[in-house]
Amino acid sequence: MFLEKIHSPQDLKKLSVEELTALAQEVRQRIIEVISGRGGHLASSLGTVELAIALHYCLNAPKDKIIWDVGHQAYAHKILTGRNKNFDCLRQYQGLSGFPSCEESEYDPFTAGHSSSAVSLGLGLVCSRDYLKEDFRVTSVIGDGSLSGGLCFEGLNNAGHLKKDILVVLNTNELSIAPNSGAVSIYLNKIISLPIYNRFKESLETFVKSRMPKGSRILKMAIKFEESLKGMFIPGMFFEELGFRYFGPLDGHNLQLLIPTLKNILAVKGPRILHVVTKKGKGYPPAEEDPVKFHSAPAFDIKTGESLQEKTPTYTGVIKEKLVELAGKNKKIMAITAAMPEGTGLDKFRDVYPERFFDVGIAEEHAVCFAAGLAKNGLKPVVAIYSTFLQRAYDQIIEDVCLQNLPVLFLLDRAGLVGDDGPTHQGAFDIACLRNIPNLVLLAPKDGAELATMLEFAVGLDKPVAVRYPKEGIPTSKSQIPIKEIELGKAEVLREGKDILIIAYGSMVLPAYEAGEILAGENLSATVINARFAKPLDTGLFKQTAAKAKFIFTLEDGIIDGGLGSAVSEALFRPVIRLGLPDEFIPCGKRSILLEKFGLTAKQIAQTIKNKIHGQNYD
Repeated sequence: MFLEKIHSPQDLKKLSVEELTALAQEVRQRIIEVISGRGGHLASSLGTVELAIALHYCLNAPKDKIIWDVGHQAYAHKILTGRNKNFDCLRQYQGLSGFPSCEESEYDPFTAGHSSSAVSLGLGLVCSRDYLKEDFRVTSVIGDGSLSGGLCFEGLNNAGHLKKDILVVLNTNELSIAPNSGAVSIYLNKIISLPIYNRFKESLETFVKSRMPKGSRILKMAIKFEESLKGMFIPGMFFEELGFRYFGPLDGHNLQLLIPTLKNILAVKGPRILHVVTKKGKGYPPAEEDPVKFHSAPAFDIKTGESLQEKTPTYTGVIKEKLVELAGKNKKIMAITAAMPEGTGLDKFRDVYPERFFDVGIAEEHAVCFAAGLAKNGLKPVVAIYSTFLQRAYDQIIEDVCLQNLPVLFLLDRAGLVGDDGPTHQGAFDIACLRNIPNLVLLAPKDGAELATMLEFAVGLDKPVAVRYPKEGIPTSKSQIPIKEIELGKAEVLREGKDILIIAYGSMVLPAYEAGEILAGENLSATVINARFAKPLDTGLFKQTAAKAKFIFTLEDGIIDGGLGSAVSEALFRPVIRLGLPDEFIPCGKRSILLEKFGLTAKQIAQTIKNKIHGQNYD
């Protein structure tokens, strides 16, 4: 066992290339064993095992900086950098993050869970290094999916212009999460398999090695000829026009090729691109055959690859079925996602209405701007993006959609607490971010049935709308609450009371209702309102019910500052006790654990209300 001897990247340097190859298999097996029991990003990390080994073998981290652009590729990197002993706690509460985390390890220069930022971050380190006259190397690892994001091109353009000493490793595997969309990705993956290029390359290498003496003038000319011809078929010319020296493409699983090539490239100065080709899911047949399924996999049976997760109805599943139903009635409905058709539930829409579906790649800003163009010409675009990813398109939501008052519907999947993906993915900010934008309507359902009703309502509105909903399965409640018709800006009273007013939003409605029942059992009378809208507020109803209440509470699964509670307080001109998430980044952990941590279970909500009423300390 070689893995047991690896406590830091320095231990890699004691091994031969053959031993490193054996180590790669051990690392791969370790990843499979842990993720099968815990769930996690399997296919991507299996594809970068050899690349992580080669980088750490040739560089001197943590002095040298390695920035993983797509954080879900970094499991092997974590294992090799002293975190193997804790790898069983990956994506667990108070365990290892599923993404690079600068708080977790000095080997992670940045905390990152989104795509396309590594080149810009790396260039910033390089420029600061040169200004401070420091001595370290910077390598940014990007994927072909990263190139679908404009930020990556901005970084490449600036790096090539400045001529700074930076290495960018481009890992192409034909997939970012779903099959990559966009001309650049298609081009990159097409050229590496061109028979004419590969036949020429193999023939030239054989001829050069067998016929020409080392150092001969003819050999140099042959190599020069190869480089010139290569530019006709592979993306070297594309990147060299940006100011980079291009090397590759190389087999990203061949350490005997990767390590000496990487050493040579590191000796070259200036901006360089090393292009490697890997296979997502490498070493685990089910993941190789279906890398999309094993991108972010729940716990699974290693032998069969079948999920061990109990199947429960989800909000995303409601969207999947209801949107297809609505699209059958309304031919103007178009669906847009940013490389996440399965994750957002648009895969069924894609299959049923392919001519009305657009996967724009990892390009959230473009997705929103593109939707504005569709809406301007009379169509009804539905943009389904995770809450935390939609933050990237904040300017486009304001300037291109809401300023124009265009009827774009935003579906904010993974809103609120998303659990194991941690601080980079918690959808805690969308309520506060979006409620201050003019013309935008904000809704959140209390359950799956209300989500279906809200979706139908939102499609019919001739203005910008955002509907937020959580990742977790649809909750069940002992109390059957009928679905009432939805009217713009109208909340609904779920139970009547006289002492306490609880206004809840989205996934906090059912816990609020259950808290009201607990309080009723202790002779405390609470009115519970399902806000439905964070904007516009049902100010009339809130004022009417607040006039009879001694205490007003609000509940939301977003940050308190600037959220629903703030809006209610501003509308009522009265003190409001706001319950929600604190002004901090939320760690990873099961949603149930985090709800309890922040006092948002029904029992805790009821206890907090009792403490306040009886004058006990309230935090």
